[in-house]
Amino acid sequence: MDLSPKLVLVSLFLGSLVVASVGNLYQDFDITWGDGRGKILNNGELLTLSLDKASGSGFQSKNEYLFGKIYMQLKLVPGNSAGTVTAYYLSSQGPTHDEIDFEFLGNLSGHPYILHTNVFSQGKGNREQQFYLWFDPTADFHTYSILWNPQRIIFSVDGTPIREFKNSESIGVAYPKNQPMRIYSSLWNADDWATRGGLVKTDWSKAPFTASYRNFNANACVWSSGSSSCSSASPSFTSNNGGWFSQELDSTSQQRMKWVQKNYMIYNYCSDTKRFPQGLPPECSATITS
Repeated sequence: MDLSPKLVLVSLFLGSLVVASVGNLYQDFDITWGDGRGKILNNGELLTLSLDKASGSGFQSKNEYLFGKIYMQLKLVPGNSAGTVTAYYLSSQGPTHDEIDFEFLGNLSGHPYILHTNVFSQGKGNREQQFYLWFDPTADFHTYSILWNPQRIIFSVDGTPIREFKNSESIGVAYPKNQPMRIYSSLWNADDWATRGGLVKTDWSKAPFTASYRNFNANACVWSSGSSSCSSASPSFTSNNGGWFSQELDSTSQQRMKWVQKNYMIYNYCSDTKRFPQGLPPECSATITS
């Protein structure tokens, strides 16, 4: 897919970018696996994950969160990244876990990454939407954010919303609202499915593959010892949370999201009637999921 004709229009359309504040990644994350392939560098300003034929690597947040607005800048594996997956997501634990996913599916050199998104609630997923990006995500850092409040989940890229999943409990659809979640990220080999359904395998002669992270920021409710750092009854919570706890998309943001979905969405479970022959999921019918 040749994205170049759209770049000028994109740069005019998207306007300003969201820039997250610089945090110390030592304070926020633990490298959890990879036997030295995950590293925190530059006095806590940069985190890298690497993958070779022996192993990938991963990290998780020290804190658990129950609602928040979470940002991270990522620079993805460059060159021939086919077969690799860089996952960045929120998740609780257990068979009825909740999860909010960004996954970046690698590709052959010159072919676009696929950004795969999904939402699990009480163990049920199957809510995939996939996108191409309007830039090269390996050339520089870009900001990937998740807004998660009691009413909606909004996925954004460089401040531009690409997907909204609304709370539709009123029509019997479970919504992630009771289980605190950690942030996880991993770089791993998934060449049995990641690129063209597994047809394109990982080229290990290009290893090690490396993804980079910086500028993490979480404006969020930290869950600890069974209670939240946020209290909706507290005036300080209401005034200091930046409005994210009740944030919704304004008309301009809705237009930007529709533009992205029209031009860059390549899969939407809410349009896949072959997959759901008994009828699409209920949240698809009432413009609940964008």
